[in-house]
Amino acid sequence: MQLIVAVDKNWAIGNGSKLLVRIPEDQKFFRETTMGHVVVLGRKTLDEFPGGKPLKGRNNIILSRDEKYKVDGATVVHSKEELLEELAKYASDDIFIIGGESIYKLMYQYCDTAHVTKIDYAYQADKYFPNLDEEAGWKMVADSDEQTYFDLEYYFVKYENDNPIPIM
Repeated sequence: MQLIVAVDKNWAIGNGSKLLVRIPEDQKFFRETTMGHVVVLGRKTLDEFPGGKPLKGRNNIILSRDEKYKVDGATVVHSKEELLEELAKYASDDIFIIGGESIYKLMYQYCDTAHVTKIDYAYQADKYFPNLDEEAGWKMVADSDEQTYFDLEYYFVKYENDNPIPIM
């Protein structure tokens, strides 16, 4: 299983219910990397998508504690156990955890690969991703040359987890 996330220099991912910044090349990378795959997200993250609709061209699995919550064009699960049961139906390499904060924290240790866009700026934030540079078992295995978007510098970085938790 993989995850994909954009973080600032403090591993922040959001403020309120919004992303910190939208970088076109990062959005393109996200789209190209996840297209045709399974994406796992929370209800609040779905609410931030255009029209609050699932991502096209992907199998969307949404975790919500609300037992009555339904979404056309997506599978909705209501617990970690139900999510793991659903994910067991797919090839591990086909699954991407895409947020938000609580979904990342719940699932990142199940992932063997993390695609991280590291933005060299510290934003005002209240949502964070675990710092993989300090997490046992995670190591950086690849990074891109410096990229720029206006005056922002960022990098595409790949991490691998030596010991992911098996799904089932």
